[in-house]
Order: sequence, then C-alpha cells, then structure tokens
Amino acid sequence: MLFNKKFHNSILYLLVFIILIGCKLQEPLKTHGIIFLENRSKKLVLNQSNKNDVIKIMGRPQIKEDETNESWIYLERILSKGKYHKFGKHVLKENNILVLNFDKYGVLENKRFFKKEDIKKLEFSQKITVNELSKKSFVQKFLQSIKQKMYTNQR
Repeated sequence: MLFNKKFHNSILYLLVFIILIGCKLQEPLKTHGIIFLENRSKKLVLNQSNKNDVIKIMGRPQIKEDETNESWIYLERILSKGKYHKFGKHVLKENNILVLNFDKYGVLENKRFFKKEDIKKLEFSQKITVNELSKKSFVQKFLQSIKQKMYTNQR
C-alpha cells in the first residue's frame, strides 16, 4: 500500500509538471512591421547616418516617397489578446511610426518618432481632392440621364 501511494504521488507530480510546462507565461502578441522600432531609431544619428546605415539597422523601409526617395517610413504595430471583459478580441498595444528624411546626398537629415498617443493628436486636412479622371464629359452625362429616364419609365 505504501508503494502504491508513493507511485500515485509521483505520477501526480509528473502530470502537474507536464501541465505547467505547457503553460505560457508570455502574453500572446501579433506583430506587424519592425519590432523594437524605438530602440533601433535611437541608434540612428542625425547628419551622420546614411541610407546604407539605416538599411543595416532597420532593414528596407515599408513606405518610400515615390519621386525623390528622400522620405522613408517604418511601422511597428503590436496587437495582444484582450482580457475577459473584451472577450478575447485583439487590443492595440503599440502603434509606432518612424519617419526619416534624407538630404540629396543620402545623409539622415531629420527623424520623427510617433507613438500611439501622438498619432491620436495629429490633425488631418478636411479638403477634398477632385479627381479629374472620374469627371464625366457632357456626352456621358447626357447619355446617363437618358438611360435613367428610360429605366424609370419602364417601371
């Protein structure tokens, strides 16, 4: 009977140990972009680092300015699972943006780092851009109105 009790205790300890090994103490995260963006941006020195140094430290940029290639943008986004009151939905933990501006020689001229709180404070223009391609000509408008009248008379 004594051997049987020790055996059951050791099996119980073994099962508890295996279960605890399977538990994760780390928070489950989903990352997008460059991780540890703020730490990496501190390694960049204004008027000293060039585009090659930036690529070594940060990697290729996610967004480049098309024409002049003088502004590079890096993103970092971290989502985590919400608590019980959020029903496990993803919660935005970090949302950082790094904007780098280079001069015509490729030397880092300016860097701006935006955190989640800073992005909320940004104001966007309310102006509306008119798209010249989507404007219809007189003939298209005329035919559209005739077509509309034809279909309304059929009902």
